[in-house]
Amino acid sequence: MDSVVELLGELEEILDSSRAVPFSSKVSVDKEEIYDIISEIKMKLPNELKQSKWVIEERNKILIDAQREADEIVRNAEDRMARMVDESEVTKKAYEQAAAIIDSAKKTSKEMRLGAMEYAETVLGDAENKLNELKSVVYSESMKTDDYFQQTLNVLAENIQELRMGK
Repeated sequence: MDSVVELLGELEEILDSSRAVPFSSKVSVDKEEIYDIISEIKMKLPNELKQSKWVIEERNKILIDAQREADEIVRNAEDRMARMVDESEVTKKAYEQAAAIIDSAKKTSKEMRLGAMEYAETVLGDAENKLNELKSVVYSESMKTDDYFQQTLNVLAENIQELRMGK
């Protein structure tokens, strides 16, 4: 199955291997073949957009999992602190350790959230860059195709005018 970038490569190959129009920089291409490839590109673009949506959903899952884990760590720390309070000799030490555990849990939770967000931002940034590149390539190829057709029409109009003047 061809990706959008591969299909654009096919378009370039068709243009590169097409027969040149004599006395011009224009080439002759199979219009149907070009339209078929453009149709395939249009069908493939939604899949690439679905992949971007999947990345966003995965980022949200990671954030939810990180929050659950952080909540569990805090709950465990609170349970441990409650048990330590019951022991009279170590009550003061228990408060200190519990506070340290809670601080550590909060710090770990924050680091996990930030890491997940940075990862998601990187993946989404990459997806954005790829889509912008793809958009640029599609636009460029569209402009080249439009220029080609306009130039061909101009050559035809010139030829028709020359024929009429030669009568």
